[in-house]
Amino acid sequence: MEPYIQISKINDFLFCPVSLYLHSMYEGFNSKTFHQTSQVAGKINHQSIEAGKYSTASRYLQCFNIYSEKYNIMGKIDIYDKQEYALIERKTRIKEIYNGYKYQLYAQYFCLVEMGYKVEKLFLHSLEDNKRYKIYIPNKNEIKKFEKVLSDINSFDISKVKNHKCLKCELSVYGVLSW
Repeated sequence: MEPYIQISKINDFLFCPVSLYLHSMYEGFNSKTFHQTSQVAGKINHQSIEAGKYSTASRYLQCFNIYSEKYNIMGKIDIYDKQEYALIERKTRIKEIYNGYKYQLYAQYFCLVEMGYKVEKLFLHSLEDNKRYKIYIPNKNEIKKFEKVLSDINSFDISKVKNHKCLKCELSVYGVLSW
């Protein structure tokens, strides 16, 4: 059995698999060593969710641990509204709906459904401008794409990467490494 995939890593993998691999090597260190400004801002924005302070209303599950045996994924949701059957993933600022954002939300959706929760609505919420974006429940084609991403994550082999160049890696602590 493959080790489980952290849901929060799906978007990172799609952005740059090498960066995610290198980030995992630094995880035991102080995050100030390798986190970029946007990552620090994201952590700060999630503090109210992690503390369960988004709302005191019992209709909301906040920072709830989830797992899917089928997909071997695990993580936490930001918000699940039990009255609206809505799953909400919060991002600091959404300029564009990236596949990584959607697949992260799909992963949360699949976990909740497998755990017996009814989910009828998916949303991405941009905190800086307070905009909410509806994401459709994944159809068969989207599910295949999602499953392909999980397969790619499980089969990623850093030893096959040659001459890697990406802006994310170059601007981070990883930029000092040479390929």
